[in-house]
Amino acid sequence: MALVPQLRRFAYALTRHADDADDLVQATMERVLSRPMPDDVELVKWMFRVSRNIWFDDLRSRKVRRDAAKEIAADVMLDASTEERVAAQAMLRRAQEGIDALPQEQREVLAMVAIAGMAYREAAETLSIPIGTVMSRLARARAALAAHLEAVS
Repeated sequence: MALVPQLRRFAYALTRHADDADDLVQATMERVLSRPMPDDVELVKWMFRVSRNIWFDDLRSRKVRRDAAKEIAADVMLDASTEERVAAQAMLRRAQEGIDALPQEQREVLAMVAIAGMAYREAAETLSIPIGTVMSRLARARAALAAHLEAVS
């Protein structure tokens, strides 16, 4: 515990952010306390090496995630043209308008089954209604939504 202030200063020098330094010190302490110390090693040097390795591993993983996010964003931009994106957004807006126009009981069932992926039985139990009522409300909601989307297209 006497080494924690020294380790924190080192962590701050690596990270340049107080919160990241605190996280690094905590991760270092967890690692040091959970593993046996190698023979013929000075505790201070070992803790600093562990801290440094954790920090570099974290930097590498951040870079990988950042690069992956850039690639995904680039793929999305390449996959859909501006016209396609605008058309998809317009369709989504029309669908939301159609869902908003449904009666409350149909909207609930549609949200539970079609959007949240609940089974008919789960939706029936959640709403305390018979499963047949769930099925009929869902059928009416789907028909009304389809009619709304056809009317605005």
